[in-house]
Amino acid sequence: MRALVEPNHAELGVRRQCALLGLHRASFYYQAATESEANLRLMRLLDEEYTRHPFYGSRKLTRWLQHQGEEVNRKRVQRLLRVMGLEAIYPKPRLSQGGKGHRVFPYLLRGVTVARPDQVWSADITYVPLTTGFMYLAAIIDWYSRYVLAWRLSNTLDGAFCLEMLEEALGQGRPEIFNTDQGVQFTAAAFTGRLEAAGVQVSMDGRGRCLDNVFVERLWRTVKYEDIYLYRYEGVPELQQGLQRYFPFYNEERLHQALDYRTPGAVYRGR
Repeated sequence: MRALVEPNHAELGVRRQCALLGLHRASFYYQAATESEANLRLMRLLDEEYTRHPFYGSRKLTRWLQHQGEEVNRKRVQRLLRVMGLEAIYPKPRLSQGGKGHRVFPYLLRGVTVARPDQVWSADITYVPLTTGFMYLAAIIDWYSRYVLAWRLSNTLDGAFCLEMLEEALGQGRPEIFNTDQGVQFTAAAFTGRLEAAGVQVSMDGRGRCLDNVFVERLWRTVKYEDIYLYRYEGVPELQQGLQRYFPFYNEERLHQALDYRTPGAVYRGR
C-alpha cells in the first residue's frame, strides 16, 4: 500500500494521495516500532493472554509462556511488558503513568448514573501487534452509547496524537465529563487545558483501577478479537485501512446486547 503513494509525484501531493487512498496523512510517514522477530512473537502472545486475563502480572504471564513451551524468564517478560506499555504489577496499562509536575484531577464518576449521550466521554491507549512491529492505538468513546468518536495510531507514546484525536472528537460535540487514566498523554497541560477551555470537567482514574475505564477496556477486547487478531496486519497502512473499515462497522452496524441490540451510532444520535 505504501508503494502507491509517491512523495515526489508531480501532480498530486502526499496529502491528496493519502486522502484518495483513505489514509491519514501521518500514517504514510509512520514506521512501526520494532523488536527482534523472537520478541515480537512473544509480545503477540503476551498481548493476547493479557487481553483475555488483564489481571495477570508478570509472574503469571511468565509461567503461562513457559507452559506454552517458551524458554523465557521473568526479567525478559517484564522488559517486554514495559515496551508494550503494560503494567506488570497492577492490572492497569503502564501507558497510564503520569508525568512529573502534571496536574492529576479527581475521579468524578463514583456513584454517577450515566443516562444520556455526551454525559461522559473516555479515552485510553492500547498496544497493537503487527507482523513486523507494533503500534499504539488511542480512542475516545461515549460511555452511554459506546460510540467511538475518534481514534488515532502512533508509533510512540508522545501526546501529540492524543491531542489531535481530541480535537476531532470536540468537532462533533462536547461531553459534560471527560474521564481518562493518569497517563502523561492525558495529564499534559495541553490536553487538560483544551478540555477546560471547552467547558468540560476533567476526571481521572485512581491508580491501579482498571475498571474505572471499563467501557474502553471492553472496546479494546472487541477490536482485537474481531479485527486485529483476525487479520494479523503486516504494516501500518494495512492496519490503518483495516481500522478505517472496522470502526464504522462497530459504530453503525454492530449490534450491542447491552444497548438492546441497537448500534452505538443509533443510540448516540437518539434513534
